[in-house]
Amino acid sequence: MDVEYDVIVLGTGLKECILSGLLSVDRLKVLHMDRNDYYGGDSTSLNLNQLWKRFKGEETPPSQIGASRDYNVDMVPKFMMANGALVRVLIHTGVTKYMSFKAVDGSYVFNKGKIHKVPSTDMEALKSPLMGLFEKRRAGKFFLYVQDYKENDPSTHKGYDLTKLTTKQLISKFGLDDNTIDFIGHAVALHRDDSYLSEPALDTVKRMKLYAESVARFQGGSPYIYPLYGLGELPQGFARLSAVYGGTYMLNKPECKVEFDAEGKVCGVTSEGETAKCKKVVCDPSYLPEKVKIVGKVFRAIAIMNHPIPNTAESHSVQIILPQKQLGRKSDMYVFCCSYSHNVASKGKFIAFVSAQAETDNPETELKPGVDLLGPVDELFIDTYDRYEPTNDSSSDNCYISTSYDATTHFESTVMDVLSLYTKLTGKNVDLSVDLSAASASEDDM
Repeated sequence: MDVEYDVIVLGTGLKECILSGLLSVDRLKVLHMDRNDYYGGDSTSLNLNQLWKRFKGEETPPSQIGASRDYNVDMVPKFMMANGALVRVLIHTGVTKYMSFKAVDGSYVFNKGKIHKVPSTDMEALKSPLMGLFEKRRAGKFFLYVQDYKENDPSTHKGYDLTKLTTKQLISKFGLDDNTIDFIGHAVALHRDDSYLSEPALDTVKRMKLYAESVARFQGGSPYIYPLYGLGELPQGFARLSAVYGGTYMLNKPECKVEFDAEGKVCGVTSEGETAKCKKVVCDPSYLPEKVKIVGKVFRAIAIMNHPIPNTAESHSVQIILPQKQLGRKSDMYVFCCSYSHNVASKGKFIAFVSAQAETDNPETELKPGVDLLGPVDELFIDTYDRYEPTNDSSSDNCYISTSYDATTHFESTVMDVLSLYTKLTGKNVDLSVDLSAASASEDDM
């Protein structure tokens, strides 16, 4: 390995693969290695046999669940916002040509013990059972304000400076009650807790606009899209992309020891006695455990079922957000469901996930409010994992470490981490002004 690389990427998790793709498109010399013999790292997809081996040891799956090869169960299940940053990155890099997407049927919110469709426009607000008549009118006016708002056009601001006005102050101008604020903040703007209320309103308004524009894009029941065959297709798509641009991929490389020079800067990676030289390293937290800290834990339930989630209009794919306040928690809980219609399970089978940032030591009890929404399940697995964040200064050691995946069932926070790492690595921003029609969800799939 006498070649020197600009960047060596360790781990083929989603974040690492996206960064590898972006850097390859920038014509940097990239070597991508993984100690595993499969793509995806923590964000891999498992077939039925692999799922059973991971959670039940040597047991074999019952035959009535279907063939193992029919399943692609994502270990970090997340939907993509149709107009969101990840779709823009996929188009910017050209990975969309390796994948097919399908619109997600439903976007719901848990409110006062029931599931409701999330309204995203003034017209939907008027029909929503989430609000009484007068509140609907007030919410409709707020949605219209958000729809019309243009950051660079002061005539649409109605005299409000959203860089100074907090979200709470802006919402109070429209007289909305706490119940409405709850579903707008968590199920439309996709905030993970209530801290956004004391922050400038501009971020929330931009998030609401993204949600509404994404819903309008496919005229579907949700703002989300999801790849056919699941997210396991993404790392492989980026691997193909990297190869097109001259990047090198090596799976099944044991140890992958990061080497440092006398000044503490990274200078290479050693595996099987050979050292590849490099200027920078990108990796997930498991490759540099001495440079990360635990910041929390995620609890997750994985269910296999033979029916859609009740009260979701028979949706074959759906997200339900359970806002923290509805459950007396400090952060939201998420339910994600997809099925054979996205080619991730056998015919007639559905896969549901319930995930949350751990706040107790008992995952079964903590996840119960979400699991109770699923109805009868054929199989239920409980999983927990620690979340890590880097503690190093990447400008002094040239190590760029991603954070672990959070409990959300959408990609917005994941992509922000990737774009932030890209800017630290290269000193520039990714150009996300792309032609969004390049990632269409085909009509016959809708």
